[in-house]
Amino acid sequence: MATTAHSAARSGGMRLHVQRFGTFLSNMVLPNIGAFIAWGLITALFIETGWITLIGDKLGYTGGYGFVEDLGAWGSGVDGAGIVGPMITYLLPLLIGYTGGRMMYDDNIRGGVVGAIATMGAITGASVPMFLGAMVMGPLAGWSMKKLDALWSHKIRPGFEMLVNNFSAGIWGGFLAIVGFVIAGPFVEAFSTLASNLVDTLVDNGLLPLTSIFIEPAKILFLNNAINQGILTPLGTTEAQEAGKSILFLLEANPGPGLGLLLAFALFGKGVAKASAPGAIIIQFLGGIHEIYFPYVLMKPKLVVAVILGGMTGVATNVVFNSGLRSPASPGSIIAVWAAAPPSSLVGVTASVLLAAAVSFIVAAFLLKLDKSDDGDLATATADMEARKGKKSSIASALVGTGAATGNGPIRSIVFACDAGMGSSAMGASVLRKKVHGAGFTDVTVVNKAISNLTDSYDLVVTHEDLTERAEQRTGSARHVSVANFMDSPRYDEIVELLRETNGGAGSGAGTAATAAGTDRPATGDQGGELLSPDSIVLDGTGSTRDAAITEAGELLVAAGAVDPGYVQAMHDREQSVSTYMGNLLAIPHGTNEAKPAIRHTAISFVRYPQGIDWKGKEVKFVIAVAGAGDDHLKLLGKIAEVFVDREQVARLEAARTPADVLAVLRAMQPA
Repeated sequence: MATTAHSAARSGGMRLHVQRFGTFLSNMVLPNIGAFIAWGLITALFIETGWITLIGDKLGYTGGYGFVEDLGAWGSGVDGAGIVGPMITYLLPLLIGYTGGRMMYDDNIRGGVVGAIATMGAITGASVPMFLGAMVMGPLAGWSMKKLDALWSHKIRPGFEMLVNNFSAGIWGGFLAIVGFVIAGPFVEAFSTLASNLVDTLVDNGLLPLTSIFIEPAKILFLNNAINQGILTPLGTTEAQEAGKSILFLLEANPGPGLGLLLAFALFGKGVAKASAPGAIIIQFLGGIHEIYFPYVLMKPKLVVAVILGGMTGVATNVVFNSGLRSPASPGSIIAVWAAAPPSSLVGVTASVLLAAAVSFIVAAFLLKLDKSDDGDLATATADMEARKGKKSSIASALVGTGAATGNGPIRSIVFACDAGMGSSAMGASVLRKKVHGAGFTDVTVVNKAISNLTDSYDLVVTHEDLTERAEQRTGSARHVSVANFMDSPRYDEIVELLRETNGGAGSGAGTAATAAGTDRPATGDQGGELLSPDSIVLDGTGSTRDAAITEAGELLVAAGAVDPGYVQAMHDREQSVSTYMGNLLAIPHGTNEAKPAIRHTAISFVRYPQGIDWKGKEVKFVIAVAGAGDDHLKLLGKIAEVFVDREQVARLEAARTPADVLAVLRAMQPA
C-alpha cells in the first residue's frame, strides 16, 4: 500500500510538473496569438493560392495582382520577401522571446528587451522559424539578466545608473545573441528536423490519428499546453511556412470531439448534466473553451473513449483530404478554425469537425444508453477539474450554477490591485479594509498587489476602472469591482453589503487583530520619521499643473536620495496610464512597476498646493509621491488614507504651518 501511495504521489507530482511547464509555455505564446492570427489572415489573403486570387480566378479576372503579389511575395513561396515571410521569420519569434524574457524578469521590460536580443541570435543561426529557440533564449535571457542586476543592485554610484543599466543589458544581450546564433539556433533546427521527420513517418504510415490516444486524455488532465505550445505550434508553424498549411494545428484544437460528447449529454444525459449541456455546446463550439466538457468526462471516465475516437476520426479525415490550417486556432472555436483554414482546406477541415463530432456523439450516446447508474455528480466533477487545473475555472458556473463567477459563494479574500502595487492600491486597500473589518468581517483579508503579480486565487478583485480589463485577464474566476475614487468610493459600501449577502450577516470575527490591522505586511522605521522626513515636506508648492506637481514631488524623492533621477519620468509614465487621483483633494503619483529598480530605498514626499491644481478634471491640493522598494511604506500610506477620509484631519493639513504640523497629523492616526 505504501508503495502504491508513493507511486501515485510521484505520478501526481509528475503531472503537476508537466502541467506547470505547459502553462509556462502557453504564457509565452497565448499573449501573442493575435500576431499569429494576423500572419495567418495575411497569408490566407495574399499568397498566390490565397482567397484574393481564388475569388479573382472564379470571377474570370485576367489582370495582374501587383499589390497582392508584392505582399505575398509570389514566386518565393510563403518564405519570400513581402510581409508574409518576415512576419514568421522575425516578428513572431521575437514576440515570444520578448514575452518570455519579460515574464522571467517579473514583468520587467528590461528582461523582455534582452530576451528579444537573444532570440534574434537564434533566428539568424537557423533556417527554420525559431519558435522553440525563442522559448529557450527569451526566458533564459530574462532570468539571467535579473540575476546579474541583483549582483550590483544598490551598489552603483549616483549618476551612473543609466550608464550601467544600458550597457549591462547591451553587453549581456549581445553575448546571448552570439550563444543563440552558435548553439541554440543549430540545435533547435536539428530538433525541429528530427520532430518533423517523426511526424512525416506517422503520416506516411497512416499512424497520425493514433496521436489522439494521448492528446485527448492530456487535454482533460490539463497537460495539453505542454504538447500544443511546446511541440505542435512550433512544428506546425514551420510546416505552414513551407507548405502553406499544417495538420498539426488541428490535432488538439478540433472542436468536433467535444461537440459530439455534449450533444450526447443534451439528448441522452440526465439531471444537471442534460440541462447544462446545450449551454456548454455554445461555449465550447463557438467560444472555443474546450475545458467546458472536461467535467462530463471526469464524471463518467469511460466517455474518454468517445473523445479519443472522435479525435482520431478528425485527424484521419484531414489526412485523407490533405487539409490543415495556416496558423494556430486559439481558442479552439469553429470560427477560429474556419478563419485559419486556407481555401483548399475548407472542405476537409469542415468535414473533420463534423465527422469527429458524429463519431464522438455515437459512441458517447451508446455508452450513456448502456449506463444504468445515476447521472453522477457534475459539481464534484467540476471541482475535480478545477483541482487538476490548479485554479478556479471561469466557466464552471455554466455547468453547476455556482462558483465565483455567479456571485453566490462566500468572499474570504479581497485584493486591491493597481499597476505597481506601491501606492494607489495600498491606500485603497487600507480604506476598504477598515470598512470591511468595521462591519464585523474581520475574517475577510484585504490586501494589495500589482496587477502583474495577481493570481487567480482571490474571491473579489477591486481595481481602478481603467485597469479592470487587465485584472480580469489574470483573475477570471473572481468577482470584479471597478472604482473611480479610491478614498470615498460608494462601491466600498456596496462591497460591505455584498459581504452581508454572501457571507451571512457580520463576519465571524475569527480574524486576528494583526490581520484586521493589516499587519500581515512588514513595516519598518518610524511611521512618519524615516519614510517622510521634514525636508521632503513642502507646504506651498510652486507647480501650477499636474505634470509640474508630479515633477516637484518626484524631485523631492531624488533630493532625499530615495530614487534615481529616471524615476521621475516613470511617475509621468504611470500617470499617462492611469490617474493617481485618489479623491478628497489627494493625488499620490508613483512610478511604474518597471521602474522599481530605480528605487534605492523607500520614501514619500508631501507637497501642498493651497490654491489647488487641476488633476485631469479633479481638484487636488495635496500631492504625496511614493517610492516603495518593499512593503515598509504601506503602514504610513494606511495612516494617510485614514487622514483623507476624515474631513477634520484634511482641514488640519490645510491649516498646517510647518512640516512638524503635517507629521503631527499623521502620527496622531492609529495604524490602518
